[in-house]
Amino acid sequence: MSTSPPSTSNKVEKQIEAIERWNPHVNAMMARNDEAARRDAEILDKASENGEWRGLLHGVTIMVKDNIDTAGIETTNGSTFFKGHVPNQDAPVLRKLRDAGAVILGKATLHEFAFGVRSFNPVIGQARNPYDTSRIPGGSSGGSGIAVATGMADMALGTDTGGSVRIPSSINGISGLRPTVGRISNHGSFPVSATHDTIGPMARTVSDVARLFAVMAGYEDADPISEDRPLENFLPTLGNGISGLRIAAPRNYYFESLDADVARAIEEAIKILEKLGARFTGVTLDGAETALENLATIIYSDACMVHEDRLDGQDEKWGEQTIERMRMALAQTSRDYARALRAKEAWQRTLKRLFADHDVLLTPTLPHPPPPIEDNKSLYEATTRVAANTYAGALGSLPGLSVPCGVSSDGMPIGMQLEAAWWQEPTLLRAGYAYQQATDWHTRRPKLPT
Repeated sequence: MSTSPPSTSNKVEKQIEAIERWNPHVNAMMARNDEAARRDAEILDKASENGEWRGLLHGVTIMVKDNIDTAGIETTNGSTFFKGHVPNQDAPVLRKLRDAGAVILGKATLHEFAFGVRSFNPVIGQARNPYDTSRIPGGSSGGSGIAVATGMADMALGTDTGGSVRIPSSINGISGLRPTVGRISNHGSFPVSATHDTIGPMARTVSDVARLFAVMAGYEDADPISEDRPLENFLPTLGNGISGLRIAAPRNYYFESLDADVARAIEEAIKILEKLGARFTGVTLDGAETALENLATIIYSDACMVHEDRLDGQDEKWGEQTIERMRMALAQTSRDYARALRAKEAWQRTLKRLFADHDVLLTPTLPHPPPPIEDNKSLYEATTRVAANTYAGALGSLPGLSVPCGVSSDGMPIGMQLEAAWWQEPTLLRAGYAYQQATDWHTRRPKLPT
């Protein structure tokens, strides 16, 4: 007995309903694309009826972070400087998604200019955690994480400079990949730090992250950071298991001052991975303790260069949190920047030695559950506290994957971070997939606030 293919139109309607229910509570969307999404869904349904398959993302719905250009849809970067800005063409990564059959549902909330973990911007205000609306959803790709967690969309695009895909993935209980810098073109995405930024896929499961990543990856000549590196057809081997996988667990820095619930969740995750055949080794990573400070120095200087004109007497157009953090960067010197670059080179050499003997580095994504929105901390303090374990991999330009691995005593998701050597995203995705085959943390969903 034959069955008809699932209706993309029906799914789009259900997700528009989810947006109507959830968004008033969580403020996850900068712009909606309802009518265009409906039209695209109808086209895909007709293609399905005719036996046509558009690609790996046929009928998949996507929410796009609002610093990535979308033709005909307002793209504000979360800033009043760009309010009303409507690009006339898609970023190359968007063209790939559409060509593969994806439907774009709208633009996701982000922290202003992707420069903070709270996902606040002066255009629409504060995004909120769907598990507890008094807490941050992570950032800067907070709206992307919320959209997937609440069922507003199947998948989402974020960008990661120091943790902005991995942090909201962990906080919202979903999976998210920071690719190697240069693997996915950033052309058409507004930068924080061109040499550290990367667009990354976010979805509920690692298998969906892998599918989205496979479509997004590739060289783009217009992007000076893009690298022409071959990517194997890794999807058929995603389920090959992790027997013999060599995993390093750092003895220093990453596991210091962990919340008790996070520590228990990571310990249990390690036991599960060992049962699946992984082999663990304790390691010490010289330079881990200063990686956050060094990356902050580099990306702050880069951000000041990007915003040079906007920092000249236009404070009233900025959100108070972001301009305060940006002003801190203006006090840095060229010597500070040079020191940070030399430290980055030494750190990358440390990582090269690590990955000569190990396949994966395992740490908590965050050392503690997400803080409240109102925590009396500056944006700088809040960001460095939440990003304590993600900045080091970003300084090294490593790929990193966050997967759900537990829940705190008060019901907040906990994430496990897996990092690998440059260009080894398939290894991370295979490890994350194996873990999710043995656990069900990724199946949890937040309850709609009353």
